[in-house]
Amino acid sequence: MTTTGITTFNLDMNDLVEEAYERCGLELRSGYDFRTARRSLNLLTIEWANRGINLWTLEQGQILMNTGQAIYPIPVDTIDLLDTVVRTNNGQANNQIDINISRISESTYITIPNKNANGRPIQVWVNRQSGNVATIPQTTVAAGNPITTTDQTTITLTSVTGLPTQGFVNIGSETIGYQNIVGNQILNAWRGQNGTTATTHTAGADVYVNNLPCINVWPTPNAPGTQYTFVYYRMRRIQDAGTGVRTEDIPFRFIPCMAAGLAYYLSSKMPEVDMNRIVMLKADYDQQWDFASSEDREKAPVRFVPRNMFYYR
Repeated sequence: MTTTGITTFNLDMNDLVEEAYERCGLELRSGYDFRTARRSLNLLTIEWANRGINLWTLEQGQILMNTGQAIYPIPVDTIDLLDTVVRTNNGQANNQIDINISRISESTYITIPNKNANGRPIQVWVNRQSGNVATIPQTTVAAGNPITTTDQTTITLTSVTGLPTQGFVNIGSETIGYQNIVGNQILNAWRGQNGTTATTHTAGADVYVNNLPCINVWPTPNAPGTQYTFVYYRMRRIQDAGTGVRTEDIPFRFIPCMAAGLAYYLSSKMPEVDMNRIVMLKADYDQQWDFASSEDREKAPVRFVPRNMFYYR
């Protein structure tokens, strides 16, 4: 007898939902059943993000640093940054060097006396914002002060009420970063952030707060991105559940865990499911998570070296 020679088994959205309903002792009957299962599946993947590092969601990225710029946006679907370095001489085969940059907390960053000091960045605070954009404008570009050029770095507003003292705003299709507000003016603005293009804006244009996740580096770079590049590994969000034929954004080894988790989520919403079955489904989900997460881990050896420090009087 011969084997199939195929190792492509997966469950699309329809099959996954049917499997979960069958484990609950129910049948998928209506469009609403499918919609509520899709909603539960999205909640399930968000729960997984809170359980720790999912290796298949790790991605490398890099940010070219600009002279004097301290704040840089990172992708909106970023959960957290895991490892970071500053790369010098980016792209130069013989001279490219990656240097560790230490991660610090908000309380440490706020106590830095001169946040505008220039040099090679050695510390970074990861500001884990929601990524949501305000639904109503916080202010407008002041009358008589349009933004007439794409490199204009001083922006006069009708009011700065509701704006954070540093962060990002959206004007039209452009995202603008800033670190200083004086009076009703944004000073030293960084144009065309978050993959947008710097453009002109008329007086009266609406200004929206953009709560982008970002990094704050210190010292601020004293050379452009050809000299300093911030390189990181990030954990991104698991992609949303599909609408039917697409498979989920998980490795094959997590398929049993996802089916078990979705069954448990659905059982807790269905009044006709017996409590004993709910308890059984919860235990099965916990066991499948343990199996999958134990396999989805780094397997390289770890070596800890103590650091000796001496103090002299």
